[in-house]
Amino acid sequence: MTMADSVPGSGDDSASNGAANHRPQIPPLPSGYQNGNGQPRSRSMRMNRQRKQSPSRPSTWPIFLVHFALPVAFIALLSTSDVVFERFEALSPGPTPPVASRGNDMSTKPSHVPTTPPSNNFKYQQEINEAIERKKKRQQPLKSTMSSESLDQQRSKHESRPRGPQSTPLYQQMEARIKELRDKYEASHGTPSEYLVAIQYADFLKYRDATINDGGTHQMEAIHVYSRAIDLLEAIWRDKMAKGEGVRLPEIPNRNYEGLSQEMFLDYDSKSIEGILCATHTNLGKVYFMANMFERAVQSYEECLSYDHNYLDSLASRGQTLIILGKYDEAGRDYKHLLEKDHDRVFIDAITGMAKVLTAKEGAIPGGWNFLTALLMQELPLIEHAHDQSKSSNNNQGIKHYADALKRMHHAMFAYHDVKTKNASEAWKHLSAGNQYKISTIAPFDAETEKIRVSKVLSVFVPNFFPEGIGSQTRTPIFIIGFVRSGSTLLERILDAHPLIVGTGEDSVFNGRLDTIRNEIVKASMAGDHSVLQKKVKQLADDVVTDMKARWEVINANLHSEDGEKDENDDSKSKQPYPARFSDKMLTNYYNVGFIHMLFPNALILHVAREPMDSIFSAFKHDFPPGNLDYTSEFAGLAQLYHSYRDVMEHWDKVLPGRVTHVRYEDLVTDLPNVAPKLLKAAGVPWDPSVLEFHKKRHAVNTLSTTQVRKGVYSHHLKGWKRYEQFLQPLLDLVGDRVKYDLKTTLPGYKPE
Repeated sequence: MTMADSVPGSGDDSASNGAANHRPQIPPLPSGYQNGNGQPRSRSMRMNRQRKQSPSRPSTWPIFLVHFALPVAFIALLSTSDVVFERFEALSPGPTPPVASRGNDMSTKPSHVPTTPPSNNFKYQQEINEAIERKKKRQQPLKSTMSSESLDQQRSKHESRPRGPQSTPLYQQMEARIKELRDKYEASHGTPSEYLVAIQYADFLKYRDATINDGGTHQMEAIHVYSRAIDLLEAIWRDKMAKGEGVRLPEIPNRNYEGLSQEMFLDYDSKSIEGILCATHTNLGKVYFMANMFERAVQSYEECLSYDHNYLDSLASRGQTLIILGKYDEAGRDYKHLLEKDHDRVFIDAITGMAKVLTAKEGAIPGGWNFLTALLMQELPLIEHAHDQSKSSNNNQGIKHYADALKRMHHAMFAYHDVKTKNASEAWKHLSAGNQYKISTIAPFDAETEKIRVSKVLSVFVPNFFPEGIGSQTRTPIFIIGFVRSGSTLLERILDAHPLIVGTGEDSVFNGRLDTIRNEIVKASMAGDHSVLQKKVKQLADDVVTDMKARWEVINANLHSEDGEKDENDDSKSKQPYPARFSDKMLTNYYNVGFIHMLFPNALILHVAREPMDSIFSAFKHDFPPGNLDYTSEFAGLAQLYHSYRDVMEHWDKVLPGRVTHVRYEDLVTDLPNVAPKLLKAAGVPWDPSVLEFHKKRHAVNTLSTTQVRKGVYSHHLKGWKRYEQFLQPLLDLVGDRVKYDLKTTLPGYKPE
């Protein structure tokens, strides 16, 4: 186990999903780890009236059975094998959240809701009015971190409507472990060990939700249990203080840390009462972060820091959260303090965080880039030597730890030369070195498996495949798809700036339920009764929408301060009508358009596409959280992933022509005043000019584009890859003719300037 692996909360801080993925300190797991288309084309939309099929047109039911139900049923039977399951599964729930990603804020919204639609015949005004009425019926937003339902009611919902990839042994093992720990926790009520059992249980809930991305199934339960543990711990702390007893350990010999930070490496049984309190507040903050409750996360970190302002795990966590909140001065302060105190570089992600702060606002850190580059030039040779020694001794844990550190250091130096010195040769040297260290620690890219994955999508979803009259008629979800680094965050922020649209980010409820959706559709289709399938698919679609709304309601309720008072500058959705649309920005859903269309034939599917090499190079230079996107750090894997994306998107345009609405990123950044009205019309909401000033909203943006999207719309970065063209020729050769993408924005009524 690496040093970073041994501390809760340490590890990759690339904020794609924002989850603090550290292992709970309970057996049998190790005690720590590193941490519309306004006009959808679907035939099912036009089935409001029952019409008989034309004799000349064959039924789609046999096609559906032969091309989908039977093959997927066979796949489901084989899915007890991890290899077979991963090879054939035509879905992508996205990479595991960054193991050390930290906290986040509340999405903030415009204060103006237009009362007059842009035209008298606004097609969806009735739906909007209904959404507004639902909001009016709500007496007060929740002031508790829990929803209005009891914990038992929430648990019952989770158990009756499972949301994870149930076919995998990992999922089943985790759910069994949760049940075991839950029973143990409930049995401990009123006993001296209750706080410790509660922490162990909450740690595992957090670990599970960081490992399986299904929209945060157990997050609220984890928050509840952590909060209970803190109440018990504070009572013990007060009692010890009243008796004059010690509340922290004496100095531990041979430690490079001071205060409570020296207890970070200890099991809970060995920590002091203040050490346990600090660790628990920090872990609670990480769950808030995972749940997109970023200001709550900061509050939790600061509760810990009130015991010891040098507690490194909370400093690192708060720094990452403050970046997401756009508070670069405060984040820079935390990272500088952390780098000065973390003598063993356990929290190596602080280097990545500081580089992000300097890229966004160099003046946020005294000394600017000079402080960081001086530190890196001093430490790079030392870490390289340690890495070489680990290789010589076949110390795999040391190799991975030091390779990760070297990756981060070289990527930080790339950022320095890319944005500060503009020295492309020096920048490329560091980028190439960092990516080589990253690739050196993972298995080789499996191009054959990727090709099989694509072929399954193309062979299952064929023309005339989709049964008639299937799916929910709701337009509530908006799905944003595309290749990585394509401008999806910008598109979602523009939508989210509208009072009636909420951006739910990349922790996708739909993807979390996709395995269940697939299996339930197969089961219903095998009955041979169209009405059974119709009822089941609608139920599955309704469940997704219900969960999206419930997740937002909990987050929105927690926009309040602890005393229930609102920030006078708060422009959150809690002041707005109940949202009519919820966007889902899981980019790799381009594999799953067939399922999306089956469940939501009327939902808007937005494909954001960027100039190929801009998108591809941007992917190459970014350090994604661990997962399939690791292979964007090498030319061969990156090119294959891009070809897969283009193959699948071309397939949907052939099988479901017009179903996916294309939005060119270049049109967004150069012609937003003309694109935005058409975008909102396609989404079925009235025009609101505040979307043009989306970057002024107090949203928290938890993605790799966190710092960029706060700058608003800018176009100077277009064709940015050209600065590095001399180094990218092998990649250009692998991409081939697809270095061009002749795609136009297909928003109804839009005409480029």
